[in-house]
Amino acid sequence: MHSSTLPLTGARVQQEKAVLPAIFALLFGVFLVFGVGFAGAQSIHDAAHDARHAFAFPCH
Repeated sequence: MHSSTLPLTGARVQQEKAVLPAIFALLFGVFLVFGVGFAGAQSIHDAAHDARHAFAFPCH
């Protein structure tokens, strides 16, 4: 019997449910650091810059 035809165990179900939120969190984090950090609007850039300093993220 192939593993794709076996029923999902409890641990496997939990792992399957965690994949989508993990991907969303990763993409959102990348957007926050790079998308907002390099934004053209000065106020958005300043807000992101201050947030990076608040979390001790080296930006310059």
